[in-house]
Amino acid sequence: MLNIKSSVENNIKLDSFIDDKTDYKKNKKLYNNYSDFLKEKYSEKTYKIPINLPLTCPNRDGSCGTQGCSFCGDKAAGFESLSDTLSVKDQMNKNIEYIGKKYNTKKFIAYFQNFTNTYMPPEQFQKHIEDSIMDNVVAVAVSTRPDAIDRRYLDILQSIKTKKNIDITVELGLQSINHKTLSKIDRGHSLAEFIESAILIKSYGFEIVVHMILNLPYDDKEDIIEGAKILSALKIDAVKLHSLYIVHDTKMQREYESGQINLKTVDDYIEKTALFLSYLDPFVVIQRLVARAPKEDTVFCNYGISWWKIKDMIEEYMIEKGLYQGIYFDYLGGKAVKKFK
Repeated sequence: MLNIKSSVENNIKLDSFIDDKTDYKKNKKLYNNYSDFLKEKYSEKTYKIPINLPLTCPNRDGSCGTQGCSFCGDKAAGFESLSDTLSVKDQMNKNIEYIGKKYNTKKFIAYFQNFTNTYMPPEQFQKHIEDSIMDNVVAVAVSTRPDAIDRRYLDILQSIKTKKNIDITVELGLQSINHKTLSKIDRGHSLAEFIESAILIKSYGFEIVVHMILNLPYDDKEDIIEGAKILSALKIDAVKLHSLYIVHDTKMQREYESGQINLKTVDDYIEKTALFLSYLDPFVVIQRLVARAPKEDTVFCNYGISWWKIKDMIEEYMIEKGLYQGIYFDYLGGKAVKKFK
């Protein structure tokens, strides 16, 4: 179990500990929740609309690899997306009509989700982005790899942001800060490329969302802590936390079924998630605590437990241990000389 410091030993203190979960969550935020952030920013409920483009990835077509990441299936992250044969405008209109009615919302984020959304000619990229912007779209989110973005694409996004007066977010898949783990899961890039791309994107003033998998079989608790510290130091705006799921017809499926890799328990994932949040800058927005995928597409997903149940278990664990996002965020800003202030 974690070696939990008392709240008195930290710069951020709990004024009082409330045992009841509902009261605690109402008065003390365990973490900086994405839905609350969107509601505050746009004054009402706002939903992401996934866009599925007919793309590939430089880690699949031979640019930096041919098999893709060891965990990535043919659908990539597009389980809930419409067909990529539909135009961007058709996907937006269909999803806005459905989600708008279901959740009674009128503001949306165009989310280019699947594979590597900057891995195309810049002029084609520009057209797709422009086609996604409608009267009720308040932001565009572009998902890509750290090694697949440069100033050409960022200049396009900057121009669109200025002309359309719209927010721009870039989502970067990182998964682990351990360069040896990145090699083992065949990411095709190292930590260096991620750091370079994050600094470049920040120089344009765009928000950055980073995807992390906290239960990779090669990472320990020290890797989890260091991940939170690096993202905090780089002033990342938001994170998406994934619990590893293993998709059919992937290298990781073969490793899993042959016993080459072993996944730890759900308790380990809960503990690592709480640890990550505890060291993370409290201003970083948490877009997700648990990933999900269709049962029929996976051989392993969330330990056979519903994603929302794991989310509840994480929150209950943090309350029990007196943890919250940023409780150990005391390592930046010249920590060693703070005593002279």
